[in-house]
Amino acid sequence: MTRIVVVIVAYLIGSIPFGYLIVRGKIGADIRQTGSGGTGATNVSRRAGKVAGVLTLVLDAAKGSAAVFIAKTFTGSDWIIAAAAVAVLVGHIFPVWLGFRGGKGVATGAGVFLVLAPVALLLAGILFLAIVFFTRYVSLGSMIGATTIPLFVWLQSDSRPLLIAAVLGALLIVFAHRGNIGRLAHGTEAQI
Repeated sequence: MTRIVVVIVAYLIGSIPFGYLIVRGKIGADIRQTGSGGTGATNVSRRAGKVAGVLTLVLDAAKGSAAVFIAKTFTGSDWIIAAAAVAVLVGHIFPVWLGFRGGKGVATGAGVFLVLAPVALLLAGILFLAIVFFTRYVSLGSMIGATTIPLFVWLQSDSRPLLIAAVLGALLIVFAHRGNIGRLAHGTEAQI
């Protein structure tokens, strides 16, 4: 029973829509009605400024770390920790409080892997920064960074639950970027 509760709690933590709440509180707007339509840091910074974007980034990452810490503390099971990692991402991307329409999962995923696989996160983060620097597309850097996490996890760990969580997390993040993929293909994606 504890294990089920931990996964549900992870989803609910992920569902806290920090970006939406910050923009709503600062300028009274619904962040989902502008830009990419996501509640994440990039869209928030475009709508409400860099400070709001950084705050969203930190809080969204903290959600991912918190969900994993809770799972580690209360279960110690690698499979439940992996399930909580995926659940917090699902919560962020499909939050129950916002009609299952949230962010892209990048910052929350970073928070998850900061705890579970910091070296893999560091390597993916370097790749993310390089892609963004050379192309000016945050979405492209995010997707490439997310899809390389499983590779880096596989290279550094023999944990099957962790690898499965990394693969599922990458698939969720790419799915959440499906609109960005279309805009990238048509040359209409916003650059920074």
